[in-house]
Amino acid sequence: MMSDDTVAEALRSSARLVVVEAPGGCGKTYQGASYACDVAAGLGNGRLLILTHTNAACDVFAGRTRGLGRRVEIRTIDGLVIEIAGAYRHALGLHEDVGAWARRTPNGYEQLAERTARLLARHPAIADCLARRYPIVVCDEHQDASADQHAIVMALHRGGTQLRVFADPMQMIFTGTKAKTAAAEQRWADLKTAADRFEELDQPHRWANIQPELGAWILQARQTLRNGDKIDLTDNLPAGLTVHVAENSSPKRTGFRVAVHQSPEIYARANLPSLLVLTGQNDRVTALRAFFNGRLTIWEGHVRQGLSTLSAHCAAHRGDAEALAQGTLTFIGSVASGFSPTAFGNRFVLEAQQGCVKPCSGKPQHLQAMARHIVECPDHRGVARALDYLRHLAANEAAFADVRIHHGREFAEAVLLGQFADADDGFAEIARRRAYARPQLPMKAISTIHKAKGLEFANVMVLPCDAENFSNTKASRARLYVAISRATRSLMLVVSKAKPSPLFKL
Repeated sequence: MMSDDTVAEALRSSARLVVVEAPGGCGKTYQGASYACDVAAGLGNGRLLILTHTNAACDVFAGRTRGLGRRVEIRTIDGLVIEIAGAYRHALGLHEDVGAWARRTPNGYEQLAERTARLLARHPAIADCLARRYPIVVCDEHQDASADQHAIVMALHRGGTQLRVFADPMQMIFTGTKAKTAAAEQRWADLKTAADRFEELDQPHRWANIQPELGAWILQARQTLRNGDKIDLTDNLPAGLTVHVAENSSPKRTGFRVAVHQSPEIYARANLPSLLVLTGQNDRVTALRAFFNGRLTIWEGHVRQGLSTLSAHCAAHRGDAEALAQGTLTFIGSVASGFSPTAFGNRFVLEAQQGCVKPCSGKPQHLQAMARHIVECPDHRGVARALDYLRHLAANEAAFADVRIHHGREFAEAVLLGQFADADDGFAEIARRRAYARPQLPMKAISTIHKAKGLEFANVMVLPCDAENFSNTKASRARLYVAISRATRSLMLVVSKAKPSPLFKL
């Protein structure tokens, strides 16, 4: 356990910059939270700040630092940026509600980070002030930080903050383009060089008392992927790992269908007490829910991108019934199936455009009644009533029987938005309630790999593991590692021999 001891010692040392490379499952959260508990009380008027990239991670740290009160603040990096930008909003040319501006502006959070980074570079006294407030900052999952977010953290460090940075470059799945990935890798290399202490965690604690062979195999697979080699699935598979060959024959790019003789092993997994199915795209999540006949719930995570977009759209197009109907249609497409533009959506938008005045019957009459809510109240409240009416139609009208709401929580929150006088205020309050409610992962769920990042689950199945979904790129290697490292007891990889992934030796 030498790595555990040396990391703990380095964190508690007087070094101003400690950098720790921490593979998933090796005790990074434990180390960070334990350090916070040990040192927070000695900071006087200052506070220890823990920065994460997801609300889920905030929840985990909050649970492990309970009892420290105001001595520890836990927030997302976006939250810190909003706080700084809000305090200097006039200098940045921003309106009163900086959070609302970020939500409704395309790439708003990225723009806010850029402006804030430039502000701190021009006025180092601001960073000095923040450093006095936060003499110690623990950065979690720093590989996900953008260039501007990294610059903000380093500005605090130059102002006097002691930094404790945890990251795993093999979990770098949010960077986007190759150029951004290369830049992020260079930042990490530069950070390690600049560190007063650099340490690595290498003990697979996540699996120690459950499936140690699987844990050791996953860490070895991480190294294999990092080296650019293939994971050998032909021999010496550990307890807990199953490799199943099945070919995805769906004609849709993001669909999923396998031959009858290849499906029983996959379906059997749904009979386990718990199961997390991981895949690459949001559309395939919906397809997999149909594949499992609705037996598995979609994990929606903490972020509601569709709702955020709808809220911003409603604020921007208040009074324009046609535009609001079009935004509603886009939202429905992101959370449900069966309400296609050709079958329902085009007529729904047309009714809003024409003011719902032409007599009609049957399905068009229902669509007119749905659109009338927006015509009579052309803002987020009318949109919410239209969505609530659609929920009624899907449950009670045969013509709408094929409409399936897959993201039930997000849909319900969109209906709830109508209870607030202002769309932005409503979205902010709903997001706040969601964060404090700390939604738990269902016992059986389907998720994208991105939304499952930071989670762990007893039984995990990854599919389809073919050339299309896991190509020979750094991004695919990172995504595969994140997927396999979620499993603590059993892992099934559904692989293809017809279109094999270049990341496996079969």
